[in-house]
Amino acid sequence: MTIAEDTAAAPTPAETRKPILEAKRLVKTFGRVVGLDGVSLQLYPGEVLAIIGDNGAGKSTLVKCLTGAEIPDEGQLFLDGEPISFKRPQDARAAGIETVYQNLAVSPALDVASNLFLGREVRKKGILGSLFRVVDSKGMRKMARDELTELGISTLQDVTVPVENLSGGQRQAVAVARAAAFGSKVVVLDEPTAALGVRESGQVLQLVKNLRDKGIPVILISHNMPQVFEVADRIHIQRLGKRAATITPQSHSMTDAVAIMTGARTA
Repeated sequence: MTIAEDTAAAPTPAETRKPILEAKRLVKTFGRVVGLDGVSLQLYPGEVLAIIGDNGAGKSTLVKCLTGAEIPDEGQLFLDGEPISFKRPQDARAAGIETVYQNLAVSPALDVASNLFLGREVRKKGILGSLFRVVDSKGMRKMARDELTELGISTLQDVTVPVENLSGGQRQAVAVARAAAFGSKVVVLDEPTAALGVRESGQVLQLVKNLRDKGIPVILISHNMPQVFEVADRIHIQRLGKRAATITPQSHSMTDAVAIMTGARTA
């Protein structure tokens, strides 16, 4: 079953639930260039929603509008059914939406624990923390170990190791763990395996599954069709600034998805 942009369809079991994040008819233009043309999206609790599309389809613009990096010209966002608007990425983070971008935004010179709490450092209790603002390094390291264990990340045993000494997959794991630790509502992953090998890509995909198992809904932006079909529950297809369709790995093949994405067929 498909869900075309303006076509009513019978709801699947997942869609009978209330979306945790919803976008209704978002429009975003850049001068004469139309980035988004009335795009709607629904993300349900405990699912992985993949967003795919060719270059210029509006994937990045859509994600930026969902996470506060861009403000839509028209349309409305809803979080837990309540209207919400983001003026900047910090607003989305405060609402529980964490984003891991392709460049990771980790600090190579800091260790794993410090990166997990970067910008959210925990202070020591009492006067040391309140007056002298002393960071509780020991406490942060313990919480970092607990978070990594809960996510099933076994490749990072020592949270005191500088991130610059880690592999690409391990750095991605740090960024995902940070998002999971503070993304109480939604985690957005932008091309998380783009620069990784097969083995490390597999580890990151397992992290995505682990997030879903924890009940954290994930938006995954990717060009890698086999990976999308491996982990996604539903797939939102963008084409020329519009939503071409929303499909599932059960209802459509990878060939179907590419055909819809390129305009060779409709949903």
